[in-house]
Amino acid sequence: MMRQVLLWASENDWARRRLPRYGFVRRAVSRFMPGEELEAALAAARQLNAAGLGAVLTLLGENVKAEADTAAVVRHYVEVMEAIRLRGLNGEISLKLTHLGLDLDPALARANLDRIAARAAELGQDVAVDMEGSGYTQRTLDLFRQVHAQHPNVGLCLQSYLRRTPDDLEALLPLKPAIRLVKGAYAEPPEIALRSKSEVDQAFLAQAQRLMRAAAGGQGPRVILGTHDRRLIGELTAWAGRASIPPSAYEFHLLYGIGREEQQRLVANGYRVRVLISYGTAWFPWYMRRLAERPANVWFVARSLFAR
Repeated sequence: MMRQVLLWASENDWARRRLPRYGFVRRAVSRFMPGEELEAALAAARQLNAAGLGAVLTLLGENVKAEADTAAVVRHYVEVMEAIRLRGLNGEISLKLTHLGLDLDPALARANLDRIAARAAELGQDVAVDMEGSGYTQRTLDLFRQVHAQHPNVGLCLQSYLRRTPDDLEALLPLKPAIRLVKGAYAEPPEIALRSKSEVDQAFLAQAQRLMRAAAGGQGPRVILGTHDRRLIGELTAWAGRASIPPSAYEFHLLYGIGREEQQRLVANGYRVRVLISYGTAWFPWYMRRLAERPANVWFVARSLFAR
């Protein structure tokens, strides 16, 4: 029930406008992001690099309403990539297509992603395309295929809880792209997405193993596993060991502020780990979805606030 309430809040216009004004909400979100400004994100990336962790930076925002706003987003991501290069950071970017204008015109979103991907290639960097709600899944896949054909440095996120994902995964494997597999954090009807935790976990496990087998020979996709579930991480690393799949064949992406001990444990054991750093002022929907992914985080945040 708590998960459904949090997902409802992430999509509610009143909650988006009003709740971020409260100081206790702003204090709570600080656990999951280093700040609203790019400079805070870059500083966090440098700290992570010093600890042996890579970084993925994403400017929070989605469903932009004007073409001029998408142009500003493109300029910002170019600035981010150039800052990563200039400062010698181990980092890359991740973005949403609705932040680039997918709601306005798919051709506009493609042109914007083309510009970002081209500059990323010049800088020797990768670009990840996030997956949004199921209403955008097919459009995201279609646009990704178009751009990836010209820019193989562009990767994609897939959500294991969607019933369609096993078929999407098989269709994408011949392209050998970077694929970040996550469980999924949007409110979806049962005919579209699995609902129970056990079903979602099993789907994630099966799809992750499929990806890892495809990458085992070194010529397959870049495999990125986006989960904080220690049981799943343990099962996957143990299975990979039995299947003689080396740690170099896959990597883990974890969220900033969550599971820091697990991040360090994985690095200490020879696994590649990146931390997703989100920043910007449009953080409320993203924050609600992060809490919904693991409702126990609500109690952690509450304890932290009362301890201040």
